[in-house]
Amino acid sequence: MHDIINQLAVKREAANLGGGQKRIDAQHKKGKLTARERIEILLDPDSFEEWDMFKEHRCTDFGMADSKIPGDGVVTGYGTINGRLVFVFSQDFTVLGGSLSETHAEKICKVMDHAMKVGAPVIGLNDSGGARIQEGVASLGGYADVFQRNVMASGVVPQISMIMGPCAGGAVYSPAMTDFIFMVKDSSYMFVTGPEVVKTVTHEEVTAEELGGAVTHNTKSGVADLSFENDVEALAMLRRFMNFLPASNKEKAPVQPSLDPADRLDVSLDTLVPDNANKPYDMKELIIKVVDDSDFFELQPDYAKNILIGFGRMDGQTVGIVANQPLVLAGCLDIKSAIKAARFVRFCDAFNIPVVTFVDVPGFMPGTSQEYGGIIKHGAKLLYAYAECTVPKVTVITRKAYGGAYDVMSSKHLRGDVNFAWPSAEIAVMGPKGAVEIIFREEKNDPAKLAEREAEYKAKFANPFVAGARGFIDDVIMPSETRKRICRSLAMLRDKQLENPWRKHGNIPL
Repeated sequence: MHDIINQLAVKREAANLGGGQKRIDAQHKKGKLTARERIEILLDPDSFEEWDMFKEHRCTDFGMADSKIPGDGVVTGYGTINGRLVFVFSQDFTVLGGSLSETHAEKICKVMDHAMKVGAPVIGLNDSGGARIQEGVASLGGYADVFQRNVMASGVVPQISMIMGPCAGGAVYSPAMTDFIFMVKDSSYMFVTGPEVVKTVTHEEVTAEELGGAVTHNTKSGVADLSFENDVEALAMLRRFMNFLPASNKEKAPVQPSLDPADRLDVSLDTLVPDNANKPYDMKELIIKVVDDSDFFELQPDYAKNILIGFGRMDGQTVGIVANQPLVLAGCLDIKSAIKAARFVRFCDAFNIPVVTFVDVPGFMPGTSQEYGGIIKHGAKLLYAYAECTVPKVTVITRKAYGGAYDVMSSKHLRGDVNFAWPSAEIAVMGPKGAVEIIFREEKNDPAKLAEREAEYKAKFANPFVAGARGFIDDVIMPSETRKRICRSLAMLRDKQLENPWRKHGNIPL
């Protein structure tokens, strides 16, 4: 018995050391934490229960029989974040570069299987050089096993990927199927093929950072949702982020009591929208002023800036917020913004999070690059997401809601539950000038007549009352009472029940 206890202590020590002190020092020198240090910061103190600490790879080729380290390059288990259960795997770059072997994959699959059984989020801390080449197809099979679980867990439990080092080749597809991807600046990158392969095949010279760094994926590709300065900030923000999410699709959005009164008015909102319809304003100001304690967790802030997405709370309840941003491209919908918002709306719907939509949209972005890029199909993704969504939906039209974009942005016609408009709302097929030039094209050479027609069109349509008369708008509200009216609507909708017709799955216009 004494010998076994000694063996246990030795094996634990070996597992805790990972690839050894030299490699741990190298990891620290790069400004990166080790796999275990990351878990320590992410989870509540003393809450981590580790599994498979003694698991080792089974490979004997290429001298691998002599390089077995307990744990095999990934630390797995469960613990709590602010008292709530989560499952976690943290890849250890000090062990064979964090490369994924058959047994490494088995460890990840085990925590994912248990997460689905008990209904708890899965968090992956990725820091891996990719597939373990010495194992060949067994390693590739391990990746596919993880991919299958990513798909099965999608919409069942939240899946979050924190990229904290390299993530290349097949390794990128697991994070790509998770709900959110966060990255660390200057130390993490994601790409399917690395700079050397790119240079060989396409003759492009590019660094790893330019090809797949945090800035690239947060500004150009839209693959990542947020980037952070270092490991510690990333993990602290991930703890905060998890507070907004339910544990599984069987739970409602979490409620966090607030001292911010639900019926609070904000008079400054009455002057937020300029008198000049062509003058922009910052929609983020509205969001920050209506959510609890001005706490808005924005996602993808540097990508498709013409639309805003993120989480906030209203009267303590988590809500997903989607809003057109008039400061960028006048708030037009384009390919990138439609995809960005559609994916977010689908996440909220999957996890019972009400969606609040703020609308100021002059239409879809015109131009050959948009049409050739497939704006028809990509715009339809957002339309599909809102139409399929069954969670409570509250919409506020602040100014422009023109054309098909009015329909798409959670209109009453797409089963919007409560649709408000500010007095400044203009709900019409298009702007007054364009409409008049089409309707009265025979008077186009008479500027005075056209100006008169434009004033007539404005008087008729540049207000929320035509839509109100048809019941497409439930009420015209003062901007200052926006928070109060949204909170009341959400309270009324708390027990909403709506189910789509049975189907295996829909066919979203991918």
